[in-house]
Amino acid sequence: MFYRQAGVFHTDYASDSSLFPIRFERRVMLILLLLALAAPYLLDSLVLVSYVQPWLIWTSAVLGLNLILGWAGQFHFGYAAIMGIGAYASVHATRHGVPWELAVLLGGMAASVIGMVFAFAALRVKGLYLALSTLAMQFVMDWVISHVPAVSGGVSATLQAPPPSLLGLVITSEAGVYYIVLAWVVLVTLFMLNLRRSALGRAFIAVREKDFAAAVIGVQSFYYKLVAFAVSAFIGGISGAILVFCFYRAVTAEQFSIEVSIQLLAMTIIGGLGSIIGSFFGAAFILLLPGQINNLVTSLAQSMSLPLGPETLAHIPHVVYGAAIILVLLVEPMGLGKIYRNIRDYLMVWPYGYLRK
Repeated sequence: MFYRQAGVFHTDYASDSSLFPIRFERRVMLILLLLALAAPYLLDSLVLVSYVQPWLIWTSAVLGLNLILGWAGQFHFGYAAIMGIGAYASVHATRHGVPWELAVLLGGMAASVIGMVFAFAALRVKGLYLALSTLAMQFVMDWVISHVPAVSGGVSATLQAPPPSLLGLVITSEAGVYYIVLAWVVLVTLFMLNLRRSALGRAFIAVREKDFAAAVIGVQSFYYKLVAFAVSAFIGGISGAILVFCFYRAVTAEQFSIEVSIQLLAMTIIGGLGSIIGSFFGAAFILLLPGQINNLVTSLAQSMSLPLGPETLAHIPHVVYGAAIILVLLVEPMGLGKIYRNIRDYLMVWPYGYLRK
């Protein structure tokens, strides 16, 4: 059966702390990686560019937000502004002749530096006050991006992003751009998987649970909160740059507004705080599900010949989508990642259910 631990012998610490100690999980990860590598040859071009590619980019951003929100336990309502800083910095860098790889790294560093500057002030407060501080950062960055011509070119201006390039080779094919996106989300996922079992990750969790208790055992809460903000902002800045270069192909202020921050927060909560696989589920739920619900409702109305007007058909998917969000949170408040973990734990001991007690 799935997830059997037969044959897994905990004879040393290295094998016990490996990323995937169960054989079934290693096989599944290998199959998923092979399918991801073969996606440009298996999927239609429209599906690859319009669904898979943005899903992977937003997942990397959700992983970055989950680091600060799920691991370190710090509210952040301005993550879209962090992504916007990375996007604008990288686009300006490439327009001034900086190689694309360095420009993307500069975008991440710029987002990290500015995020740390705001964090110095924001981390003096906690809870809802911290949430308001990060929300203030979002509004400040929205104003700067919209009203400073040196940054955005002026109100409602659009900066065209050049195509991505690696080692001076311009990448224009859909498959090449997809592989850049895939490499980035795999890199972020591996970082988060290893962070979970590192001393830094354990320090983040200690600060999340009780920062003053962490200070008692020698964990400097302010230092680790600052590190969490910096690393999270770095991931968000590069994710914003990848989003602009590989999907939008241009950058505007509307792409990183407060609504995007709320959307990212919803992805993180629906997926599950602190859950890596939940970040993939949450991004897919918020990003891809509304369109599928819309298509399903329209198809059902046409097949059943229901006398529904265009306005009614436009609002029914929103009602169904909202009900789906409420249902998920009622079934499992800890998100889709926890639902997956519950199924995994059940299969781990099936059919001996009494072992779970």
